[in-house]
Amino acid sequence: MIGGGFDAARERRESGEQDLFRSRLDQVINMDHTLVKLARTIDWGCLEEKFGAVYADGSGRPPLRTRLMAGLAILKHTYNLSDEVVCEQWIENPYYQYFCGEEFFQHRLPLDRSSMTNCRNRMGEERLQALLQESLAVATRTGAMKPSELSRVIVDTTVQPKHITFPTDAKLMNRAREKLVQLAKKLGVELRQSYTRVGKFALIQHQRYAHAKQFKRANRALRTLKTYLGRVIRDIARKIDGDHGLEGSFAHLLSLSRQVRQQERGQRGAKVYSLHAPEVECIGKGKAHKPYELMAWTTPALRGNVLPRGAAAGAQAISNTN
Repeated sequence: MIGGGFDAARERRESGEQDLFRSRLDQVINMDHTLVKLARTIDWGCLEEKFGAVYADGSGRPPLRTRLMAGLAILKHTYNLSDEVVCEQWIENPYYQYFCGEEFFQHRLPLDRSSMTNCRNRMGEERLQALLQESLAVATRTGAMKPSELSRVIVDTTVQPKHITFPTDAKLMNRAREKLVQLAKKLGVELRQSYTRVGKFALIQHQRYAHAKQFKRANRALRTLKTYLGRVIRDIARKIDGDHGLEGSFAHLLSLSRQVRQQERGQRGAKVYSLHAPEVECIGKGKAHKPYELMAWTTPALRGNVLPRGAAAGAQAISNTN
């Protein structure tokens, strides 16, 4: 790597050299094997240009070959193997070694398993996208996929638990008021009253009454918190009316705060469970020990419009790539 560029001299090329005591892999293996044909079809030079920028010269160990790392990544995902298993099979399988650019059979793995994890961490979205594009190009060239089949992408989505505090109406309303007051102070908007002291006192009262099962008093404290939040929302709306810059700065938080103030327990539809993570949803997965869980949708990062649908059992996202 010179000046941040790609040093092609570090990459191993087909030398055609013979060894008196060893046979070349292309003289031993079946050249009609699927991996051999795939290795000939992939444009390794393109991948070397994309992935070569990840490495830089230093005083330590020289960087690993790009074809080795890219080949191991392709084998891992093609055969659905873990890093440990693909490294173990690479030592035993001559087709894996030929696919990764070796000319002679190797009895020792030239890298540590952790190097695959480090390599994935160094790669960004652009380089991973280049690997995907090259895979699609190979599939098109070999006839395994038609170009018309790329007009629509179907992506499996799932949900994962979100680490947030247990949501209650009282905590959400008090937190929404605090965030509005903090943002107003940051942007220089003077409020008539912030309700900092009495809002905290009302929240403590609500929690104590709810713990003691005095629900009438708890609901009275909740209405007080709701009143404080509504006053702050209306005060800010009056102060920023006509100022497009401030209206844009407050738009998202005001929208969430109004939704928190208006939503009711037991209502159906979209609800706010966390102000810093409004994408969280309450999902019932049928577990006896945990009837409901607070989760967020997870999906691979795609360019274009992705529309998540369905539940956790079989959600799909469809995006037009035209």
